[in-house]
Amino acid sequence: MKLNSEIIIGCMSWAKWGKDYSTEELIDLLNFCMDEGLSTFDHADIYGDYTTEGRFGKALSKSGIKRESIQLITKCGIQYVGETRDNQVKHYNYSKDYIIWSAEQSLKNLKTNYIDLFLLHRPSPLMHSDEILEAIQRLKLDGKILNFGVSNFTPSQVELIDSKVDVQANQVEFSLTQHSAMHNGSLDQMIVKGIKPMAWSPLGSYFRDTNAQTLRIKKILQKLSEKYEVSEDTILLAWIFKHPSKVAPVIGTTNKDRMRNAKQAAQLTLELEDWFSLLVASQGHKVP
Repeated sequence: MKLNSEIIIGCMSWAKWGKDYSTEELIDLLNFCMDEGLSTFDHADIYGDYTTEGRFGKALSKSGIKRESIQLITKCGIQYVGETRDNQVKHYNYSKDYIIWSAEQSLKNLKTNYIDLFLLHRPSPLMHSDEILEAIQRLKLDGKILNFGVSNFTPSQVELIDSKVDVQANQVEFSLTQHSAMHNGSLDQMIVKGIKPMAWSPLGSYFRDTNAQTLRIKKILQKLSEKYEVSEDTILLAWIFKHPSKVAPVIGTTNKDRMRNAKQAAQLTLELEDWFSLLVASQGHKVP
């Protein structure tokens, strides 16, 4: 599928599980994103203990932003143990009835008539491809979802679902500090099948952890930041953008400067040896 913006704005921390912004603050952030050309927004039903979609939808409806000018992504399937649902244990539900019900709940919460991209949030050992097919066919026929994909699915799990229903996107963890998707066949498969790769946590653990890996990266990153005259987070995202699968990072920041830095990354092409110098720093050894 084609995205409005190759940088996806992740909304997990916009409300209860993060900044807990008011409606007015959410409207301000929405308008900023739109002004910057960042018009693809990523949700999941569970965010904020099943409350973030609703708060976003309220702000969107009051913002004056035209629905057709944005893209909404959301996910279903995780049964979260929290205050809003009577779940006794975290589990997954991909029954036909639940998938349809969940999509309809997201539509109500987001105050929209359709979802641009609807994802299965995490794979379940009990998921049945035929039942998923029936649910997605019904949702597409009714115009409630436009595109379908998965999140955190391995290549074999993608094959299982794609054998019955066309998988158009797979949102996986991918960053300089966690790049297993580059080696386990996930990104290769997406190139072959024309599946759109999306990367959650695209900055990885660099700003979160201080360890041998991040210290090695920092030495290279500081030099490259000076060389390209951009911030460290811009270099980290540019590293992702260079991959031939055309990964779209899902940035979880609410910091407006970080959002602008992400836009710079989409226009920055790292030189080949600079890209590999970062990979070597992350791995702690030269490539084979």
